[in-house]
Amino acid sequence: MTITYFGHSAIQIETGGTTLLFDPFIDGNSHAEGVVTVGDLSPDVILITHAHFDHWGDTPAIAERTGAQIVGQWEVCEYAKREHGHENVHPMNTGGTWDFAWGRVTQTYARHSSSFADGTYGGLAGGYLLHAEDLLIYNAGDTALFPDMERIGRTHRIDLAFLPIGDDLTMGLDDAVEAARRLRAKRVVPVHYGTFPFIEVDVDAWASKMDDAGLEALVMQPGDTVELTDEDGDDT
Repeated sequence: MTITYFGHSAIQIETGGTTLLFDPFIDGNSHAEGVVTVGDLSPDVILITHAHFDHWGDTPAIAERTGAQIVGQWEVCEYAKREHGHENVHPMNTGGTWDFAWGRVTQTYARHSSSFADGTYGGLAGGYLLHAEDLLIYNAGDTALFPDMERIGRTHRIDLAFLPIGDDLTMGLDDAVEAARRLRAKRVVPVHYGTFPFIEVDVDAWASKMDDAGLEALVMQPGDTVELTDEDGDDT
């Protein structure tokens, strides 16, 4: 499994010959400048955590060019069909699980809002648990700390988690450390920080807090890639 980070919350995962793209906010993402362009991306599947502009992002342009399947909340998928004429969608809702040919996905709760730039309601914000190649990846999406993270960590063996740390719009440094503790993830990648002035935080301070808590932080720079194999994972 190959994981590439494009800054903010844009994450690409290549697994078993399938390319997944989470929250493809590229145009307007200052961290993606000089790293990747919208035209560089050719995913098979686009997974959307929620409808805000910095997560829905360039989904319409990428989906129109590639024909990629869009996975998201029911309202997100209906919006893609109604407003963009994109019929290749797979709607989900909080707590639901679906076995795709490339992996098993559960849509998780996130404590956050969700609406499109035109004000259209986007359903509930969420995250994803992705089972593929005997690995488990957790993308929390935009969220505050919430109690059910303890259950997620107790019932799943998470190999890599993506958690927002930017504060103001999501949880900040200390709550993200507490979330990592509850989730018991082997490694945690910080996302959703530094892209806008009001989510500027000290990522090194967060990594230090993680280390003090006995937790492993993996700070990925835009364009960084990590390789995971089943030797990195447990039976999930």
